[in-house]
Amino acid sequence: MASSHKVGFVSLGCPKALVDSERILTQLRIEGYEVVPTYEDADIVVVNTCGFIDSAKQESLNTIGEALQENGKVLVTGCMGAQAESITRVHPNVLGVTGPHAYEAVVSQVHEHVPPPQKHDPFIDLVPPQGIKLTPRHYAYLKISEGCNHRCSFCIIPSMRGDLVSRPVGEVMDEAERLARAGVKELLVVSQDTSAYGVDIKYQTGFWQGRPVKANMQGLSEALSELGIWVRLHYVYPYPHVDNIIPLMAEGKILPYLDIPFQHASIPVLKAMKRPAATEKSLERIQRWREQCPDLTLRSTFIVGFPGETDEDFEQLLDFLQQAQLDRVGCFQYSPVEGATANALPDPVPDEVKQARWERFMETQQRISCERLELKVGKEIDVIIDEMNEEGLIGRSSADAPEIDGLVYLSLAEGVNVGDLVRAKISDSDEYDLYGEVVR
Repeated sequence: MASSHKVGFVSLGCPKALVDSERILTQLRIEGYEVVPTYEDADIVVVNTCGFIDSAKQESLNTIGEALQENGKVLVTGCMGAQAESITRVHPNVLGVTGPHAYEAVVSQVHEHVPPPQKHDPFIDLVPPQGIKLTPRHYAYLKISEGCNHRCSFCIIPSMRGDLVSRPVGEVMDEAERLARAGVKELLVVSQDTSAYGVDIKYQTGFWQGRPVKANMQGLSEALSELGIWVRLHYVYPYPHVDNIIPLMAEGKILPYLDIPFQHASIPVLKAMKRPAATEKSLERIQRWREQCPDLTLRSTFIVGFPGETDEDFEQLLDFLQQAQLDRVGCFQYSPVEGATANALPDPVPDEVKQARWERFMETQQRISCERLELKVGKEIDVIIDEMNEEGLIGRSSADAPEIDGLVYLSLAEGVNVGDLVRAKISDSDEYDLYGEVVR
């Protein structure tokens, strides 16, 4: 029979939710709970949900149902928890529902249903100094803020997670330093809006290692560069001050990688989306960035079929893709999200038109991606190794974020282990991935 201190945990959704999960798990481990990987071994199961789009909500509901069926004692937290009635209406038997970043409430609910061990000794049952991580030990997500000040018409994140709240820069740097000391080779900086970091606290200077660090994206990036590991920036809105980050990338201080969710290229569509920094100058800036930092990788996401999107708007988007030559691109067909103001916009795009546009978009970008990757054949690049099997090594270059970008497949090499940073010569490429061998 299972002991009375075992917790199962399912984490759904984005990297920001993953950070929330890690924080909850770390607290539970500190208190002596054991985290187990199966429903049957757990005394209670926590499901951290995603509520961004309808398909994610359905996945969350399905997972909650599965946990109830397999275990019976289920707590729900995360973004979908902000709409508790939508969960309890389908699954009235859940033990409790909390919203996003409700760490203390989740732990308190676990206490209520599965009391913590009485004899736990925190000096014996040690938690690693970097906490419990759900990523491989050589990379980690570093969340620098919560919430968002924008009110994009297709998005309900601010209603679930609130306005932007930046973490103190000293606290962020202390966590980053702990992770680096624990063997993390790559930090993935995440938030709802990384380029707005510090705006809510008026970019108040903090302290790290006894010296001042300005609480803005540039100050944080400069400090993180001193850790001597890869630093990758995600969810960066193209504000003018992003230009200040490009020299840091050109100098090799942080990875030459920008994840900028442009979402569209047509000004009328961008205005209907209520996107910030929606200007005609994106192409000029991309060109200027690449002049300063030729190795820069640009990744972005786009939405096709937004209400009111005309054939002309879509052709503008395809033209933008051709000119921008972005390296990594994701595309979604617009779907209504409960509570989003875009639902009330006129002129919805028929599903068959959305599908046709999505297919044309993906064909266009696939050709671009293929051409961009071909340029790397014959070159030597740095690769961080994520996996290895009998067939070879699987890693990522500075151009590849985990789970969303491409991979680099290398022949087996003696003495190379998961987490190592190696030099590789690229011999081949396809639409998304590179192939080569270790040259040390």
